[in-house]
Amino acid sequence: MRLKTGDKVVIISGSNKGHEGTIKKVLTKENKVIVEGANIVHKHMKSNGQETGGILDIEAPINASNVMLIDPKTKKPTRVGVTKDEKTNKKIRVSKKSNEKFD
Repeated sequence: MRLKTGDKVVIISGSNKGHEGTIKKVLTKENKVIVEGANIVHKHMKSNGQETGGILDIEAPINASNVMLIDPKTKKPTRVGVTKDEKTNKKIRVSKKSNEKFD
């Protein structure tokens, strides 16, 4: 998975199609991401000693295949490739459309 926490993404399928937001959490073993403000579900919580109960609105995970990174140059959805940096010999993520690096 080539997604990281803090990346700007757009949802490309599902009920939240077209929604843009940042990634709050990446669940690598499940191949899912949690996008800020998207896929809101109601969770019924029972009260315990510290917190009161009630109905909470939380973001549910979305499959990573349903989101695309937003290109930093063109501000449109793009696929991601990986290349090696000549100076540091480390892998860097690159936009397929504009060949701009993401970090």
